[in-house]
Amino acid sequence: MQIKQIDESPLSALQMLVLAICFVLNLLDGMDVMAISYSAPVITAEWSITREALGIVFSAALVGMTIGAVFISPLTDRIGRRKMIMISLAMIGVGMIATSFANSVISMGILRLLTGLGIGSILASSTSMVSEYSPNRLRNFNITIYHSGYPIGAILTGLIATLVLTDYGWRPLFIMAGVISFGMLPVVYFLLPESLDFLVTSRRPGALEQANAILRRMRMAAFGELPPVEEKLITSTGVRAVLEGVRRLLEGRRKIPTMMLWAAFMMSFATLYFLFSWVVILARDSGLAIEDALYAGIAQNLGAFVGTLILGYLSNRFGLRRIIFIFFMLAAVVIVPYGFVKTSVAIILILIFLLMFFVQGAFAGLYIVAARLYPTEIRTTGIGWAIGFGRIGAIFGPSIAGFLLGAGLSISWTFVVFAIPMVIAGLTIIKLRATEIS
Repeated sequence: MQIKQIDESPLSALQMLVLAICFVLNLLDGMDVMAISYSAPVITAEWSITREALGIVFSAALVGMTIGAVFISPLTDRIGRRKMIMISLAMIGVGMIATSFANSVISMGILRLLTGLGIGSILASSTSMVSEYSPNRLRNFNITIYHSGYPIGAILTGLIATLVLTDYGWRPLFIMAGVISFGMLPVVYFLLPESLDFLVTSRRPGALEQANAILRRMRMAAFGELPPVEEKLITSTGVRAVLEGVRRLLEGRRKIPTMMLWAAFMMSFATLYFLFSWVVILARDSGLAIEDALYAGIAQNLGAFVGTLILGYLSNRFGLRRIIFIFFMLAAVVIVPYGFVKTSVAIILILIFLLMFFVQGAFAGLYIVAARLYPTEIRTTGIGWAIGFGRIGAIFGPSIAGFLLGAGLSISWTFVVFAIPMVIAGLTIIKLRATEIS
């Protein structure tokens, strides 16, 4: 459902605060995920490990993210967005700081899996929060603003990495990210309200009073009584809650759109995480100095930031499905020649920027589709399971790249391989009926 007052009123300070806090949370996700990528060359040299072993470490966090998205985030539709965000922050903080003490591939893999649990569960909850506090006219753009925090976090981590890695090693990056995650806990506790949509649908004791308090903070008309809801809220707990949510995702007219969304997420995650995990290492292998290779990671994420925002803006003007499709097709076009270009550092950085402009922009659009596809009662479950299926692609993407490279496939043809999922994702999204994501 969507609260009528939110759609009909100007954007309030509280709504902008919600968006700002969630943006910072997504920024932290960028730091948490990309810290390992920027640290990879240093860790490889320090521990004398192979590419295949490093690929397993990359994938460990993604396994955790999958579990978090599929089995933890659906509980958000039962306990609330705010509480789940706080639980996730605690898991991320513990995992990141503990990772700084890892001394083997096995210990790092286990700790990255723990961190991934928190990242996977917080992403779906925060996306729902942003969607539910955004008026319909701004929802596409606000969701892309939120998701643009990820590449900004990655950029900041890259800048810090250029200053820290050579003199202090990789461990301070993880300590920094963990401390900031813990620092966000009081911010969320004191400043982030519960989702207004969740309060209305939960029908819990005191929900009307809490909802009206939030409406007054936004200078909007209070409820005389709680509005009717579209569907019954999930009231079971644990595994039963997850199963009930999944059943609703796959019943009736939602079944085909849900499966198409899962396929699009899986394809785009495979290519995206191939790029996120390997672009720094591959850039260095192409002959760039370590400093230039780190700037390649920064160019990658700057392109992702700009592309995400541009997609959000264009989707409001020209249609969400159409713009996502165009971005996916252009991503495939840019990926194919990228691996074959051997030229100056400046040209390589420009190409990386363009590549991620389209890949990340299209990918961010999928979150808008997921948020619009499902009602409040199962929204976080829907987003979480879409992310979870996407993580299947993310888990195998970096590992497949590592094995392909280890088996002797050239960098150039590895990039060609990962253009194919972009085409599949674009064709899948354009087939969704417009009425299903209105």
